[in-house]
Amino acid sequence: MQIVRTVAALRASIAALRADGGAVALVPTMGALHAGHLALVTEAKARAAHVVVSIFVNPTQFGPNEDFDAYPRREAADARLIDAAGVAILWAPTVDEMYHGGAATHVSVSGITAGLDGAARPGHFDGVATVVAKLFAQVRPDYALFGEKDYQQLAVIRRMAADLDTGVEVIGVPTQRDDDGLALSSRNAYLSDEERVAARALPRALGEAAATIGAGGDVAAALDVARQRLVAAGFDPVDYVAFCDAQTLEPMNRADRPGRLLAAARIGRTRLIDNLEVAIV
Repeated sequence: MQIVRTVAALRASIAALRADGGAVALVPTMGALHAGHLALVTEAKARAAHVVVSIFVNPTQFGPNEDFDAYPRREAADARLIDAAGVAILWAPTVDEMYHGGAATHVSVSGITAGLDGAARPGHFDGVATVVAKLFAQVRPDYALFGEKDYQQLAVIRRMAADLDTGVEVIGVPTQRDDDGLALSSRNAYLSDEERVAARALPRALGEAAATIGAGGDVAAALDVARQRLVAAGFDPVDYVAFCDAQTLEPMNRADRPGRLLAAARIGRTRLIDNLEVAIV
């Protein structure tokens, strides 16, 4: 596996892969890799001859009071993990290499970013859309793979890729979970043992609400019960628990089309997000 740190070197390496033939798949990450990321790599390898993984902790998607400085960074361990998984290139630029000392161009996706994490974290999705657009321009992949755990992010990237005619097929990979149901996340490392036990309430509350809504139950009541369960478990604040159209993320008050149940809440110093598809019974 090659570890590449400049755009010029990346383009030369990608050109060599293309010369060998076969498609290129990109798995963008911020590092601190876990089994969820490896599931993306596995899916990428099933679709393309060559896989590129990027590791870049993107400062423009963190707010002023968020965890940019504390975000876990362990490139050497991550590199060993993806090398063993058969990745061709690790793209690991510095902030200056990615943004050239402060770029003046930003990508903003309207509409789908208005609610949920877009409301709770102003400017977050502008940072996400900008860095992913840059990654697409740098790597020029045929496919790009993202986890469904960050469901709104996936929706934003799909819209951005389509609107900008990138030619990249954006693929969502189902959320990977631990045995207790908690979605795998790099931020789970922040949880104390006690918080980790309490955090199980998040997937459980969503599962109960999804079952109620899918069976035709009252949406508002189901969302309220889910919020109460999270508060009782020690989550504070609960940023949102919402039932939304699976494509547009517009709020829904009944399950009459494909929907997604999404939530974000903080336990201790850790903000967790999760989502579930709502199957209509």
